[in-house]
Amino acid sequence: MSSQTASPLRLFSHPVAICLLLAVATLAVYSPVRNYGFVNYDDSGYFFSNPHVLGGLTVANVHWAFITNEQANWHPLTWLSLMLDAQLFGKGATAPHVVNVLLHLINSILVFILVRCWTATLWRSAVVAMLFAIHPLHVESVAWVAERKDVLSGFFGLLTLLCYTRYARSGRALSLSYGFALLFFACGLMSKSMLVTLPFVMVLVDFWPLQRFNRLLLSRLLIEKIPFFVLSVVASIVTFVVQQKGGAMSTLTKIPLSLRLENTFISYVRYLTKVFFPVNLANPYPPPHYWPILWVLLSVGLFAALCLGAVALRKEFAYFFTGWFWFAGMLVPVIGLVQVGSQALADRYVYLPLIGILIAAVWGLGELCIKCPLRVVWCVAALILLACAGRARNQVSVWENDQRLFGHALAVTKNNYVASINLGYWYSNQGNVKDALALYHDALEMAPEDPTALYDVGNELARYRDWSEAIDDYQRALKLTPDQPDILNNLGFALAQNRQPAEAADCFQAVLKLQPDSYDAHINLAAMDFALGRYDDAAKQYEAALELLPNNPQIMVYLGDALARAGQKAAAAEHYRQALQLQPGNPQIRARLQALGQQNPD
Repeated sequence: MSSQTASPLRLFSHPVAICLLLAVATLAVYSPVRNYGFVNYDDSGYFFSNPHVLGGLTVANVHWAFITNEQANWHPLTWLSLMLDAQLFGKGATAPHVVNVLLHLINSILVFILVRCWTATLWRSAVVAMLFAIHPLHVESVAWVAERKDVLSGFFGLLTLLCYTRYARSGRALSLSYGFALLFFACGLMSKSMLVTLPFVMVLVDFWPLQRFNRLLLSRLLIEKIPFFVLSVVASIVTFVVQQKGGAMSTLTKIPLSLRLENTFISYVRYLTKVFFPVNLANPYPPPHYWPILWVLLSVGLFAALCLGAVALRKEFAYFFTGWFWFAGMLVPVIGLVQVGSQALADRYVYLPLIGILIAAVWGLGELCIKCPLRVVWCVAALILLACAGRARNQVSVWENDQRLFGHALAVTKNNYVASINLGYWYSNQGNVKDALALYHDALEMAPEDPTALYDVGNELARYRDWSEAIDDYQRALKLTPDQPDILNNLGFALAQNRQPAEAADCFQAVLKLQPDSYDAHINLAAMDFALGRYDDAAKQYEAALELLPNNPQIMVYLGDALARAGQKAAAAEHYRQALQLQPGNPQIRARLQALGQQNPD
């Protein structure tokens, strides 16, 4: 092939040159994100409002990363990577965005190396990697700070497959490569648990392109993967428990099994459609109320035909067998059978599954184009890649800010109450109260009994100090999803503002039963105890908050106030002095010391 290749292409016929081209293409598509800020959709919990992340890699924060169920997930390495960003580069949005892009760039190069290692082909491997690098479906995973878990787990997942390939080709029962594969797989699971299906991908790769089925018994191939499957089972159990505790997992009464089954087959077809026609991409995609029976039947028929076709043609078209089942199998944890969250599907879920369908498509088109003139093949490939890059660059611009992201989502989807609420929040921050309230009203019309909608609208009503309406929405949300710490905490705050301190205190106590390390709940409960004259109880809660946020001068002052009211003036003065050391010259702290008879607070 190289003798027929035009001279300009020869310049890029070396693997290093292709890796450089992948890097240039990735940076060209994603370079705008370095100027983007955070979006008000999970970015707050993952970065800019998370004190553990912003506090950097301290011993306490590292411990928290491994034990927390924050964001209804267990992914300690994702937390640690974000903490490292904050420690090295500060609290801004530039660093986490750039790190996401760099991880995606590295992953694209790893895809090229991996596919070339499997197949010994240069240009087909390069096209698969280039499509992976610039496909519009990957924009969500790269341009969204909260999706660090996608690109990080992808990095470890690809390293796992590389090490596994080296082990498989070595012919040794156990090797260092096998150990590294197991290590990287564990790291991948600690970045995002969706990687639980990777052992299944290993079996597919054994079939093609490694062709180990021709040399080894199936039992041997399965036995060597037992440690990987064990890790997958453990990660699945941990994730199930964490997501249940975090309230992310819907019950059967909320989304019936029949609707989830229908949406499963519909989603496979929608994902396939978006792979080949990546238009009207949005975040989030609202859940359906129902699907027309004809759509369901056609989707089931197409899915079954693809599966049966892949099995029937596995010998003649082994690449299609591996590629299709890679794509379909890796999507199983997020396809909606066990519903997590309310979205119908999400672009981010195809980050690694996309590799399988790209391999099948590129190899299939390659077979069809064998007899075509080489110039025609390259022109078609160039047009596809340019169209993909242009579409991806356009999709990147959607993530510039909340207005563009959620305005776009409302434009290309229907009944998207989450987008309506978030766009309303953006208008509210801009001082456009009229449009904000109109969007909140639209959201409740779309989902009058959805706890998320009720909670979010309650938050916005609280911003306008409409405490009675906010309390009503919070209480309705709690009836639908009891024992949710965020809702309880915000309900408590609204009750406090509505001059109902006893009821507010009950809410904060309920939060602490669910999340004992919630410093917000400790502070809020302390404030209620203080308002009710329970000064000793207030002091205990402030002390608990100070353990979680040490060296916080404001909490020290509050603790001093509670101790002073409880008659413990010496202890109160000591906390005032500690606060004054952190905020020298603060007149309010000095006044408090002087009121205790400390005429010389220095």
